[in-house]
Amino acid sequence: MLIGAKLPASGPLHAGVAEHAAVLERAGFDSLWVSDHVVIPRTIESRYPFSPDGRATWATDTPFMDAMVALAAAAAVTSRVRLGTAALVLPQRNPVLVAKQAASIDVVSGGRLELGIGAGWLVEEFEALDTPFERRGARMDEWVSLLRECWTGTPAAFAGEFYSLAEGTLCLPTPAHEIPMLVGGHSPAALRRARAVGGWLPQHEADEIDPSELEGFEGRVVLRIVGSLGREDLVATRLRELEDAGVSEVIVDTPVDEAGAAAVVEALR
Repeated sequence: MLIGAKLPASGPLHAGVAEHAAVLERAGFDSLWVSDHVVIPRTIESRYPFSPDGRATWATDTPFMDAMVALAAAAAVTSRVRLGTAALVLPQRNPVLVAKQAASIDVVSGGRLELGIGAGWLVEEFEALDTPFERRGARMDEWVSLLRECWTGTPAAFAGEFYSLAEGTLCLPTPAHEIPMLVGGHSPAALRRARAVGGWLPQHEADEIDPSELEGFEGRVVLRIVGSLGREDLVATRLRELEDAGVSEVIVDTPVDEAGAAAVVEALR
């Protein structure tokens, strides 16, 4: 089982994202992952899909580093760990710009980027970015195709429902490797998209891990475990079940001092 760490690019430690990335690599984690929000309303009216009561579980004044900037900073100070988004809200962004950013990070990191993507849930964030919330799923499907086309460096002319790209457009540099994509979410639509890209990024609370929900997926499964800090022994007891269910990697919370982070890795190996 591979062990990934939630890189604290949000919250009170966000300014030290590069320093923390270097520490977590030395501590022995296999990968580092950042979450994504561009803006958050002071009062959230949208339903948060990952809590039973539909309420977001963090303070709305939490600072979030830009996900791609955070990964670029992490790439500059690490050499081994894979770097991922968990998850980038793809349909609220310009797809050609995302393709450029992802390819650039992959190049400077030597082919270590993984792109976890999601359709998004925060209506107010889409509104602040002047992007339609409606039909975001269909837009995400189109964006995935466009990303892959741009990553060839010489994309064919593209005329989709939501976006057009002229013939003869060059998207350089090309990524250093074929960037894996994983889709976050648990809805039937999210699972369909996850199967289409070959990777799934589900999320469970540490005390509500349910391996049976994850069984039968044909492709890579990376499980984000929320609320795992200080509960490594509990998580460790479930790793064999998760592996049997097809999970290849978990993403856990961790302290950012090297001794504490190394202890988390040791507890989960």
